[in-house]
Amino acid sequence: MKQPQKAYLLLADGTLFEGYSFGETGTTIGEIVFTTGMTGYQETLTDPSYYGQIVTQTFPLIGNYGINSLDGESDSSAVKGYIVKEWCEAPSNFRCEQTVHDFLCSHHIIGMYGIDTRALTRKIREHGVMNGMITTETEHLEVEKALSEISEFTITGAVEAVSTRQPAVYGEENSRYHVALLDYGCKKGIIRSLLGCGCRVTVLPCHTTAEEVIRLAPDGIMLSNGPGDPADNPQIIEQLKKLCGSGIPIFGICLGHQLLALANGAKTVKLKYGHRGANQPVCDRTQNRVVITSQNHGYAVVAKSLNPDVATVSHHNANDGTCEGVRYHSFPGFSVQFHPEACAGPQDTAYIFGEFIHLMQGGNHHAAE
Repeated sequence: MKQPQKAYLLLADGTLFEGYSFGETGTTIGEIVFTTGMTGYQETLTDPSYYGQIVTQTFPLIGNYGINSLDGESDSSAVKGYIVKEWCEAPSNFRCEQTVHDFLCSHHIIGMYGIDTRALTRKIREHGVMNGMITTETEHLEVEKALSEISEFTITGAVEAVSTRQPAVYGEENSRYHVALLDYGCKKGIIRSLLGCGCRVTVLPCHTTAEEVIRLAPDGIMLSNGPGDPADNPQIIEQLKKLCGSGIPIFGICLGHQLLALANGAKTVKLKYGHRGANQPVCDRTQNRVVITSQNHGYAVVAKSLNPDVATVSHHNANDGTCEGVRYHSFPGFSVQFHPEACAGPQDTAYIFGEFIHLMQGGNHHAAE
């Protein structure tokens, strides 16, 4: 049996974890985050929202049903690295096409296993997300130099890096509704959900102007999920301000939710360690019930910064009280922080796409043409 290759994880505070390498070899630096999902690791690895981040899985065994060519949320991977307690070398599932190791190698992602992921998760929960480095070049590691490189790392240009370069159309020409989807790092699940609601979807690059969107005369506008600090996108926010005055219904998810809030004068804040996993309880204030949601975000809308004449908080997180949804009074629009298209994950909030359809039924939205 081949001896596993040693790997180190060095955190910004100088903590060093020793484990083993799988996937690509080499050195990578990113923001260390953790996700609590028991399944859905393929969706995690292909979610563009993880751009610039080294993802730690808290569930101890990853890869037991392998990887297939159908379940990815994008055609590539944006993660900077991948950390697990143990990975499965012999997955068993009729849909399996390759192992997690094979996937990491094919996408040039450096992975690490065999460390105490519980200890790493506790550190992030206590101290907050921090930068870190995974390296297989253990014999040549210069700690002081590495710490300097780690401290200098920042996630920049995230949305531009993962957004589509060219428009693309999905669905039938004679579909009842036409949705313009602004791609800030869109998951395929959002497109599938819209198609399932009878929509034709035009996916647009992130910097598409408001005038170009309005010219398409869509029945609704979807703002997708995506990576990075929402406040780092001033040009996008300016275009959203114009779209809010178009009269066209708008629905935002995750980053789209945050950007829409910023466009309406609210503020966002970086959370200590974010919400990442498929088990986040959310209170739906409009329906007076609690739903279990799938989430992946490190920033949140500051509820108190919302102008009550413009918007109202519609959902809040049952664990920490943070804003999870907003309804707008000044234009036909709403947004949620969680993922109603969750896959893998709970389907409790799939009804929200129905609310978007209902909003698109509410009158003539093409007055701005």
